[in-house]
Amino acid sequence: MLTAFTLTLAQLGDRRILAVLAKSIVVTLILVALLGSAGWWGLDALLAATGLGDAIMPSGDAVRGVLSAVLAVIGAWLVFRLVAIAVLQFFADEVVLVVEARHYPAAARAAQPLGWTRELRLGLRGLARSAVYNLAALPFALVLLVTGVGPALLLGAVNAVLLGRELTDMVRLRHRGEDAAVMPPLPAFTRFALGAVVAALLLVPFVNFLAPVIGAGMATHLVHRRKGS
Repeated sequence: MLTAFTLTLAQLGDRRILAVLAKSIVVTLILVALLGSAGWWGLDALLAATGLGDAIMPSGDAVRGVLSAVLAVIGAWLVFRLVAIAVLQFFADEVVLVVEARHYPAAARAAQPLGWTRELRLGLRGLARSAVYNLAALPFALVLLVTGVGPALLLGAVNAVLLGRELTDMVRLRHRGEDAAVMPPLPAFTRFALGAVVAALLLVPFVNFLAPVIGAGMATHLVHRRKGS
């Protein structure tokens, strides 16, 4: 895990990685901004229609708008990790290709590009899976509120499992023509540890923009080192 992390960090300066990073950041910010704006309009309309805004802060439309904006920003921050991973999956082939070309050239030559339509489907499927799992865990997180740290630990574990699976699958799918003996899956604990590292990085301001690319690079090293073991 440490070797995969250090090798990935060493390659972050590669201009091809930087190009993918720039594209993924721009698309992620646009999508989060759109979701945040939609959330603001929706919350503002809900507060106005139900009268909840005036009940909470009876100071007119301006305060209601501010309250809606604050809630929308919080919501956008919460969905950032889901959107970032979904966007990266669209560009995943490029990240994995760059890492393989430098460290695993034979594998890079034998790989089968996914194509943008398949990458889009995978990204949307991953986003839907993340949303469903997080929503399913939400009631349990609410019960654990009394513990203080329970909700964070539970949701962190759920997202670690999801991220570990998504990141390793995006590498293995490029080699889907190879049988399981040649391209074996990573052990569950390794996938979880990978997901936990990326989930933790997604919580750090500014570093969270790098987290998906770091995760893709680490997954590439872990999968190919497992293959060669």
